Amino acid sequence: MAATARPAPPPLPRSPLPPRFTQYNSSDDPPRGLRGARRLTLHPPSPARRRARSLHLRCRLSDSASDPDPLRVAFACGGAGGHVYAAIALADELHALLPSSASLFLGAPSPSLESDAAASAPYPFAPIPRCLPHAVLDAALHLRRFRPHVLVATGGAPALPACLAALLLGVPFVIQDQDAGPAPATRLLAPLARRIFLGFNAPVRLLPKRKCAVYGNPVRMSIRKCQISKADAMASFFPRIGTVGEEGVEVLLVLGGTEGSPEINVALLNMYYEMLRERRNRYIIWQTGPEGFCEMESLVRSHRRLLLTPFLHELDKAYAAADVVVSRAGSMSCTEVLVTGKPSILIPLPTMVDDHQTKNAYIMADVMGAKVITEDELDSSSLRSIIDEVFGDEKLMSDMSQKALSAARPNASTDIIRHICSLVGSSCTT
Repeated sequence: MAATARPAPPPLPRSPLPPRFTQYNSSDDPPRGLRGARRLTLHPPSPARRRARSLHLRCRLSDSASDPDPLRVAFACGGAGGHVYAAIALADELHALLPSSASLFLGAPSPSLESDAAASAPYPFAPIPRCLPHAVLDAALHLRRFRPHVLVATGGAPALPACLAALLLGVPFVIQDQDAGPAPATRLLAPLARRIFLGFNAPVRLLPKRKCAVYGNPVRMSIRKCQISKADAMASFFPRIGTVGEEGVEVLLVLGGTEGSPEINVALLNMYYEMLRERRNRYIIWQTGPEGFCEMESLVRSHRRLLLTPFLHELDKAYAAADVVVSRAGSMSCTEVLVTGKPSILIPLPTMVDDHQTKNAYIMADVMGAKVITEDELDSSSLRSIIDEVFGDEKLMSDMSQKALSAARPNASTDIIRHICSLVGSSCTT
């Protein structure tokens, strides 16, 4: 009986196998590498299986959308307190709006103001050496490990090498300049920055206008949201005098900047005791600066209505207690005066780059009527005279306070962070 030829099986439909698999028919000899292996019969997926696979894929996409890559922001700052505390204010606001975000601070190695401030915040801190070539290299290494979505430079020596490192790595950067005159580094980096956030209107004419956004300067959340009463704030500084009522009590807050001011210290030293003796309702909170504290402490006679300190860690309470502020005209000091609505006497430091403190002081004089004493005019007599003039005129103090609060921009931190989020495509919650 003749053998009957077996009909060839119908061709199999194409199966969506990855390229590394070879599809073959069951009637063919298997490829050399599969000889001796069990032959596979491939079947197209059933409609139910296709629906299940589609549902699984949609679930995976939904999960990935609900768990996005958290926003990572690097901050470069250093030197003056205004640069450092502006960065701290922005980092605090970022984490308030986006709790899952991550921050990294780049600054001079410890001991430095920025390393101490970042540690007390606390935020991770990466040191950058002061030598420019090494600083750029170290900043690039830190940024490469951290992989930030954006770098925020708020000024100081570390800002320039950090921005150069960001350019090398293709990381976008923005600048936040606090002063009435833009810093030299801001002018140099402005054409390469994604955005320049300014504290005042004046610098816009010196920078690319299309990149500028005037939001004011960021102020630390602890200062702008402080709700403590004057009496409670005073009790924390003068615990030995018991409960002090707010009525009729005059509190003078003296700030010489982060490092202190020898000129202000000497002028106050020569008249503080006589002032306290004559004005029995007046109190003084006096920040001397770390370098001048030991000398002032040895020369100052102790007094129950005088607090002498190298540095005010609870500056929010100091502003809450104060009625009048005597201060250098640093950008952050001016901004804090506006936000807290405090009548002020400003003594600009003339040796700063581009004399920006003098510009800040006279802008404050125009905006809120702040009193300005130049360093050439400063002595114990002139300082005492203006202090008594301000304290002795309630209408003047009230006008100063109202104008300051009207000119303040307390939401600067929020506005800047939201703008940064829009630049990098991240959404900030309300």
